[in-house]
Amino acid sequence: MFKFKYGGKEGQEYTLVEASDLVVVRTEEEQELSQMDMSSESRSLVPNLLPIASFPEANVKVFKIVNNQPEKVLSMRNTIRKKLSKEKGVRFAGRVFKDQKTGTIFIYTENFFVKFKNEIKEQECLSLLKKFELDIKEKLVFAPNAYFVEAKEGTGTKIFEIAESLLKQKEIETAHPELVREKKQKGIYPLQWHLKRTVINGRVIDQHVDLDNAWSITKGANTIIAVIDDGVDVDHEEFEGKIVAPRDAIRNISDARPKSDEENHGTACAGVACGSGNHKASGVAPEAKLIPIRSGGLGSMAEAKSFAWAADNGADVISCSWGPRDGAWWNPGDPLHTSFFALPDSTRYALDYAINTGRDGKGCVIVWAAGNGNEDVSFDGYASHPKVIAVAACNDRGRRSVYSDFGKEVWCCFPSSDIYVPEWNHPRPLTAGIWTTDRSGNKGYNEGGIDAEAFIGDRNGNYTATFGGTSSSCPGVAGIAALILSVNPELSWDQVRELIKNSCDKIDDQNGNYDANGHSPLYGYGRLNAAKAVDNAQDTLVKKEEFDVSGTAFFSRKSEVPILENTITDDDFENNRFLGFRLKLEPFHPDLNISYRVNVNNRGFTSWSKDGEYAGSTDGRRKVIGLAIKLEGPLANEYDVLYEAEIRHRRSRKKAKNGSVCGTDKRRGPAIKEIKIKVVKK
Repeated sequence: MFKFKYGGKEGQEYTLVEASDLVVVRTEEEQELSQMDMSSESRSLVPNLLPIASFPEANVKVFKIVNNQPEKVLSMRNTIRKKLSKEKGVRFAGRVFKDQKTGTIFIYTENFFVKFKNEIKEQECLSLLKKFELDIKEKLVFAPNAYFVEAKEGTGTKIFEIAESLLKQKEIETAHPELVREKKQKGIYPLQWHLKRTVINGRVIDQHVDLDNAWSITKGANTIIAVIDDGVDVDHEEFEGKIVAPRDAIRNISDARPKSDEENHGTACAGVACGSGNHKASGVAPEAKLIPIRSGGLGSMAEAKSFAWAADNGADVISCSWGPRDGAWWNPGDPLHTSFFALPDSTRYALDYAINTGRDGKGCVIVWAAGNGNEDVSFDGYASHPKVIAVAACNDRGRRSVYSDFGKEVWCCFPSSDIYVPEWNHPRPLTAGIWTTDRSGNKGYNEGGIDAEAFIGDRNGNYTATFGGTSSSCPGVAGIAALILSVNPELSWDQVRELIKNSCDKIDDQNGNYDANGHSPLYGYGRLNAAKAVDNAQDTLVKKEEFDVSGTAFFSRKSEVPILENTITDDDFENNRFLGFRLKLEPFHPDLNISYRVNVNNRGFTSWSKDGEYAGSTDGRRKVIGLAIKLEGPLANEYDVLYEAEIRHRRSRKKAKNGSVCGTDKRRGPAIKEIKIKVVKK
């Protein structure tokens, strides 16, 4: 068994075991073993190899040993390792490790991520690395005193012992081997139904993000979206003139093009985000520039360096449509559904670097595909990172795509493909998926041909009609984030995130299981509306004379009543107890927030809630007898919040402002009836 830690000396420990029936093979070029020039002895062994995992960016594949005599599998694996290692076209044939709990495959290199404590001088760092006979491959920019280092060739599994010894050094904050997992992509013109109301095959599809109205204001000019993925076809006609700072983070070169036939995903994602629309496929932000970044497997140093490259080269938004392997969406018993995949320390530091230093300190907006496992996103350490925007998928009927991940970390949703599952009463989708860019010609998802236009894309093979999964949803939201920053580039990453929250349409009200704060585990705060987002971004530029107060009031007999014209009221207040509310300002402004609390009889005041959070009781026998509302944020001193309430049975009204109590602050008192709220400039 081999152990390592993410999170430093006190971090989470993981245990790997050797897989006796697996072998990893790295070839000099992208080539199938069966097509390579090799000895007859080696060739006779190839039929025993079943490919089960691929790392095309490094010409690496993992094979399972197929043999009807289980007792001979280990010896056959060792023979295959020995024989293939001697072949001219093979760089490496070695052992494979699995996570002891989940069975996830790990490929080890002889490299390490090492971060010293911030106060340690550089010379001390170099001396300690030399003591462990580690050569510096690169000093990393995304964390102070951080290094990408390599052990001597042939160190093999001793890397785990070295990492353990490094962690024991008082000068070192964190250290772990470079362990690479297979990266799973989150994917299963007139056809772009996700952007606007469209007619397809004579049927109206009206489940879009209202992009037409957003485009009347902005198309994303003066913004840059970084798409971290596999290679991107930078020569595609829809990317002409928009490529900046392309990067292959694996090879440390400026050519981000695909390097293998399997690399189709990045081109499609980039098209959803910012295809120019000059030919047959527009992205959400067609005037945004594109940084295409070809990245490596999960946990690779290329993964971490990709975020630093994006931040250092001007990215406003970073789109990530990949992550750990999902469980099978159709199999509730798949153990992967409840297997946690942690962020490596190297990637965690790189994410923080992009958020803390990108956009001159305002932070890159990072958008992540929630996943396609029909599982809780909490188990994905990437998409559940508290500072990213996790995006779920909804379909062409305005419902959840059957595969889409769910949970409290889902921030919003965006239209994508779906799957017909009659046994679950899940209806057939109305469309094939999302129309977007594909690798040009006969490579990619669509190889072209006379029938392609009707089924999978265009005849020339430059576009696909079948892209989907949360892979497609993620760059869609990234595109809207670019529209927001095009209107107001001064917004910080968290202000953009909050603005997105306030720019969603609530869909599937009946099945969405929205909570009192307006959050659904399936859809987050709803399907993002591009027009609302751009309008809200515009409103952040001006100091309004007055803000409206909206939200929802909750009663004992009627679960929810919308707040209209700054007023909370109900026709049957005499017999319907007022239990509480959630409030928000309209339009959204990043520098002004509304906070509030209520006094519930025999319970006292709730804690302060803010911007759409619920304040009140869930017990229908209770009633609100007092309330207080205040403003917070940089603009709070420039506005007053005024509120008044009618007191039940007394035919009197009480008034208050700026955090003082309206009603009573005692534990008992008469119930509050109608409430009016105003926010006005002083």
